[in-house]
Amino acid sequence: MAKQRTKTVYFCSECGNESPKWLGKCPACGAWNSYVEEKVSTTNSREAFLPGSMLSSKPVRLGDIEQVAEERIPMPSGELNRVLGGGLVTGSIILIGGEPGIGKSTLVLQNMLRIRSRRVLYVSGEESARQLKMRADRLGADGGELYVLCETSLEKIFTQVEASKPGILVVDSIQTIASEALESSAGSVGQVRECSAQLLKYAKESGVPVILIGHINKEGTLAGPKVLEHIVDAVLQFEGDRHYMYRLLRSIKNRFGSTSELGIYEMTQVGLREVSNPSELLLTDNDEPVSGTAIGVAIDGARPFLIETQALVSTAAYGTAQRSVTGFDAKRMNMLLAVLEKRVGFKIAQKDVFLNIAGGLRVNDPALDLAVITATLSSNVDMAIPHGIALTGEVGLSGEIRPVTRIDQRISEAAKLGFKTIYVPHNNLKGSDFSNRGIRVVEVAKVEEVFRSLFANK
Repeated sequence: MAKQRTKTVYFCSECGNESPKWLGKCPACGAWNSYVEEKVSTTNSREAFLPGSMLSSKPVRLGDIEQVAEERIPMPSGELNRVLGGGLVTGSIILIGGEPGIGKSTLVLQNMLRIRSRRVLYVSGEESARQLKMRADRLGADGGELYVLCETSLEKIFTQVEASKPGILVVDSIQTIASEALESSAGSVGQVRECSAQLLKYAKESGVPVILIGHINKEGTLAGPKVLEHIVDAVLQFEGDRHYMYRLLRSIKNRFGSTSELGIYEMTQVGLREVSNPSELLLTDNDEPVSGTAIGVAIDGARPFLIETQALVSTAAYGTAQRSVTGFDAKRMNMLLAVLEKRVGFKIAQKDVFLNIAGGLRVNDPALDLAVITATLSSNVDMAIPHGIALTGEVGLSGEIRPVTRIDQRISEAAKLGFKTIYVPHNNLKGSDFSNRGIRVVEVAKVEEVFRSLFANK
């Protein structure tokens, strides 16, 4: 038997590029100071990084390839099905990432506990079997066909996989798994690349879907080499503020569905609850109108929802005006305040402005500009916006209200929730007729028109 030899090489932590010596800048991706030293085996075969079906493949004319619909496994969570594009595709490999404690393991375990059609093998490298049992009891499920394996050795995991023949394999997390073929520790660039490649090969050859749970680094990106995100079929990001109850599941990459879908959950004492209509939860039921509050219609991914925008304008107590923003881009708010002062004529440079997006969500849709600027003015003049009014539109530097995308969805969402009037950008409807939707659509071209319509008769 040949003696196994090892050598020292350097890997780029961003893209996984290999170099025999340390480099300050990666020639492949351009990242600085990203090379880390690792020991690898010289007997390691390069074939380990390729799916078995690729090693013996032959070129086939594109027209001769038979198109077959992908077999999907429906997930118990409708929100997860939405983000995946209709269910878990057989033979696919899914990567779910997020901050510590955000609920990644809870999301996966909650779905796996309720699957009855397939045997599920849940490999945990972070928690003990008793900890998983405690979490399952809290989630209120009996376990069904879920089997737990607490192991970090890749070779031992595959031994148990071969013996149990699972229908779905879950690895929590990929950074805790290590292969004996490499001498580096678990979580290193080489180990993450090797283990994920072997799991990819298993998924493609066996047709068993594999779900990987991954850590993120302090920059908010998935830890490990960038090649990890490239080789998987879908990358899902689970995000949200741990101090708030809402969680968002986004699809960053999806080979079997759209990346514009968004899943919304609410964290409760008994696990994650699906939020099928987030607009109703993000709106406050006030009997009397309050100044500084405006309802904006935003779209995140392909999903429209109404958001309560709250603003408070007061005289600066210490001479220097403060600007505090929660859930909205601070630089964009400063731009909108400059438009409000320069183009409309309201002097708020020496006033404190506090802006908050209710519900703890962070919104990047520019269509929320009109609601932000209207809520700010409402607080400044201390006049409340009447009930039943929604606003959507992007505000330009000259004070014009620019068209926004998917205006039909925004108007339909407002009408569905009982709003009587919605202000939209001029010429954004493009001939659409909303007379039978039960909502009055008001087209506005300038910011002044909105203010005049809302506050002129008060």
